[in-house]
Amino acid sequence: MSTVLPGSLPPVSAKRMIAVLGTVACIAGVLVVTAYELTLPRIKENRRMAMAQAIDALYPTAATRRAYVVTPEGLAATNEFLPAGQVAYAVFDADNRFLGIAAEAAARGYQDVIQLLYAYSPQCQCITAIHVLRNNDTPGIGDRISRDRAFRQNFVALDVRLAPDRRQLANAIATVKHGSKTEAWQIDAISGATVTSKAVGRALHDSAQTVVPRVAAELKRISQAGDAP
Repeated sequence: MSTVLPGSLPPVSAKRMIAVLGTVACIAGVLVVTAYELTLPRIKENRRMAMAQAIDALYPTAATRRAYVVTPEGLAATNEFLPAGQVAYAVFDADNRFLGIAAEAAARGYQDVIQLLYAYSPQCQCITAIHVLRNNDTPGIGDRISRDRAFRQNFVALDVRLAPDRRQLANAIATVKHGSKTEAWQIDAISGATVTSKAVGRALHDSAQTVVPRVAAELKRISQAGDAP
């Protein structure tokens, strides 16, 4: 029986090593892309369902939802339920009565971006509810924005009325120290979760500053869209 001594194996050429590594990387890339393509429809469907459920949480009697992409020119209707860009949904009940707008908002919290969906009522010119789509802030602290009843009372009628020029909010949405709220456009922060509370305020202000003037300018068109085939 022959014995292979250390250092007696023939050297492997650099070209061969590069070829082998390239082949492995190519195969791995193909597998990753294939897996992504196979799971993409399911991912999109899960996102669609999650958004539909979020809208239903804001509007329990919702039956029809029409998506609009928020553009510098206004609200562009789209047949996609989850189009790219900032999106606002006109929501209708089973009798095609206009219920209000569900719009997206996002801002960075303590650890990550907090994503929200909020209900806007043109009738009262106010935000009437929020739904947290994503929040990775500290469990037990940052996640209180979803379950703290006193905090959620801020959004029963949060004032987002427009200024006389109809191009911007009359008052900036501002998050204030817990217990110091005096105005209808202020958000009473959660004690111990101020950073997350302020992120909610920034998200709503930035979104409403864009969405509300466009909804007001095109309210007649979008509020009657529930009758469209």
